[in-house]
Amino acid sequence: MCANVFGVLKSLFGKPFDGGKRMDHGGPPQQQRQHPMEQQQQPYNPQHPAMMRLYEVQKEVASLGPQVCTFSGLQNDRDYKRLERELTRLLLEVDQVDTEGKPDLQGARKRAAQEVEGLLRYLEENATHPSRLAIEELSTSARQLVDDRVVAPQRSGGAAEISDELVDALQQLVLRLTQVKTEGRVPLRKARYRALTRLCAVQDVIEGRTQQQTLSLPLSGDTHEAVHRINQVMVKVSVARSQLVALLMGLSGRDSCAHLSRILTEMQVELDALDVSGNAAIRNYRKQVVEEINGLLKHLDLEGEGDDTRRYDLAQNNSIREIEAVRAHVSHLREGILRYCAMGDLSFRPKAELQGLLTHLDQVDTAKNPCIREARRRAVVEVQAVITFLDLREALACRQPGPNEHPSHRAVWLVLGSLSDLQAQVLGFDGKRADKSYMMLEELLTKQLLALDAVEPQGDETTKVARKQAVKFAQNILNYLDMKTDEWEY
Repeated sequence: MCANVFGVLKSLFGKPFDGGKRMDHGGPPQQQRQHPMEQQQQPYNPQHPAMMRLYEVQKEVASLGPQVCTFSGLQNDRDYKRLERELTRLLLEVDQVDTEGKPDLQGARKRAAQEVEGLLRYLEENATHPSRLAIEELSTSARQLVDDRVVAPQRSGGAAEISDELVDALQQLVLRLTQVKTEGRVPLRKARYRALTRLCAVQDVIEGRTQQQTLSLPLSGDTHEAVHRINQVMVKVSVARSQLVALLMGLSGRDSCAHLSRILTEMQVELDALDVSGNAAIRNYRKQVVEEINGLLKHLDLEGEGDDTRRYDLAQNNSIREIEAVRAHVSHLREGILRYCAMGDLSFRPKAELQGLLTHLDQVDTAKNPCIREARRRAVVEVQAVITFLDLREALACRQPGPNEHPSHRAVWLVLGSLSDLQAQVLGFDGKRADKSYMMLEELLTKQLLALDAVEPQGDETTKVARKQAVKFAQNILNYLDMKTDEWEY
């Protein structure tokens, strides 16, 4: 959209006004023929008052265009209202340009009005786009969660409630944010990226906290004086952590990044002044606290995060290219494996090669970019799906049930055989959720889960373990099928 806007603007205003002469792009200029009426019209001077006013409007549109094309907020944001007000003013000014009834001036005015209207429409479309509203809804859920568990308890003088449940809930919100569709729109990509970076920063802050320690003086049961001082700093760090989380999630109306940065820097100075010579344990404790303070400080530069399009427009990102190269390699191996398996040949087992791809993915630099993290996670799932398929096929081929095998245990293995066949179809599936083949696979996998649920172990521990593993395996196949069809984008 923005490229089109500026392209048309250039065509409108980037050269002297030609008096409305139309060019026949099918042939060279010298071969063009003019309408008799056009031959009688004289080119309008660029100094014509109407053209001068349109040139002035063009300059303002050119300055507002980039702001509109990168605006990632909502309709109630101050910048949205400012841009809407400025564009509406320009539209009124264009409408007031006196064209003296001249068709060429009227055409220039009409094109100028269309450009302003296009920017207004683009601004509104992005601010009210369903994906933008979904991003805001998830951000609001994250703010409410963090406020209830971390910020509010700290403000009331209590301790933040940091639990595995909170960490898991935050991770779930991150995953849901990465799955929001942006249709390639820069404002939506920017909004999603900014929401993700803040939520991931909150995760790092929460998970990177240092526990207080009690370290004794040498040859004494008394706590070392420096430890008391470090613990006092730790109390301040705990408060600062909650303040930082509040800032990141937009829950702080008074604090600022600059103010919090000064407080954290003062803590570092206080720690540096402590005499901990001769005690390695206390030096290590102080080092841990200093590192945590540094970890908090690094998250205070998120104000401008997301302004650089290279952070959220990842088409040319080197890490994404690495991940895509791995995925292409996995796709090639998967096709070969399925082709051999269809012929009943299990000799092609590039498991070592697949493990090498997992190692490669583990080494990909995500630069703490949540979208790259998610891309890598999905690639890992693709590799693991092929490896588990090979493992189960091998286990089924090598299986030699004894005469005393428990009937329930045999029933679980029968289901696993069916799951292996279905997994081969899932690995080869390349459709969408609306496809009949998708719905058929989903239904068949669900039936296998029901079949496992119907298996009665009858007190046999081996069967219990096998059934539990088979249920997990079936759920993983369903999740993989779901991942393949969720139309995720970077």
